[in-house]
Amino acid sequence: MNLTAEQRQIRDAVREFAAEEIRPTAAAGDREQSFPEDVWDGLGDIGVTAMTVPEAHGGLDVDTLTYSVVNEEVAYGALSVATALSVHCLATSCIAEFGSEALKEEWLPDMADGRPVGAFALSEPDAGSNPAQMSTRAERVEGEDGDEYVLNGKKQWITNGKRSDVVIVFAKVDGDDDKITQFLVPKDTDGLEVGKKEDKLGLRASDTTSLLFEDCRIPTEYRLTEEGRGMSAALHILTGGRVGIASQAVGLAQAGLDAALEYADEREQFDQKLSDIQTIRHKLADMQTQTRAARLLARDAARMADAGEDNRMEAAQAKYFASEAAVDVTNEAVQIHGGYGYTTDFDVERFYRDSKITTIYEGTSEIQKEIIARGLLD
Repeated sequence: MNLTAEQRQIRDAVREFAAEEIRPTAAAGDREQSFPEDVWDGLGDIGVTAMTVPEAHGGLDVDTLTYSVVNEEVAYGALSVATALSVHCLATSCIAEFGSEALKEEWLPDMADGRPVGAFALSEPDAGSNPAQMSTRAERVEGEDGDEYVLNGKKQWITNGKRSDVVIVFAKVDGDDDKITQFLVPKDTDGLEVGKKEDKLGLRASDTTSLLFEDCRIPTEYRLTEEGRGMSAALHILTGGRVGIASQAVGLAQAGLDAALEYADEREQFDQKLSDIQTIRHKLADMQTQTRAARLLARDAARMADAGEDNRMEAAQAKYFASEAAVDVTNEAVQIHGGYGYTTDFDVERFYRDSKITTIYEGTSEIQKEIIARGLLD
């Protein structure tokens, strides 16, 4: 799928930044479970933290295809950084699409520059794949300065949970299943506590925590959607997010493929290069085909969004196929490296560990298949 001259220019700038700034920090970030804040500030400097912020509020307001391309290139550098970026963009998208003009003016210009960092809190310990079963509650009360909402509950698996400054939180008003609403909650709100940082299989540079809400008082003007419209807003935002995750999976698969190609062309076995052995050549052919197919699915879902078409099924297809492809391709990259691929001396070991999360977050592969089936049958 052809890119415009402007899209190619943005892609090339992000690709250069990923090669020079993101990739060199990836192994240390994984090993030390530490997010590269200097890299984040660099992303702000080149403008990508402003992707989903309207131009009127200092953002780029890029089209979905450009968003897809940027996510792919950042993930090629490090999936942990790409994940942090996509969640920040989910938060700015919620404010841009559903917030009042006053909220947009208060938060978006600075978030466009990358600080404050945004987080997105939908999942709960007992309501991951079925957010409609959430138990977090918002009770409307009369406060000293007018009506307020009091939040109580717990959110789980929150990317940027520790390092963020503002969180988009979904809750049921008065416990009513039909009144799910989203709120903007500054992290310094009294009663908001950050839980323990998860020790994960992959994505180890990205901080993932729980968030605890105990009598957090939120002004009514920090409510983003009318009572009862929060879930439809979440599903709308997540459809775009799935295009981003699919694109990240493509970037990770491409990184695994490129590493395998380089190693196969250098490593010799049985008096010949690995790349001359038919079994290895066929592996590489399969890996490239999966990666290309995943990229085309992601970009087609992005194209549909930009054309104003309903792309819910296509976004789910892209996320499902690309995430499974990322696991398959990085697994084969480890296999081609042999014993070396099982050590931390080579990046493919990290690629393989990181890839699994793409089949889980923002809707598991099983959930994506249910969305696809619903689109076919309904």
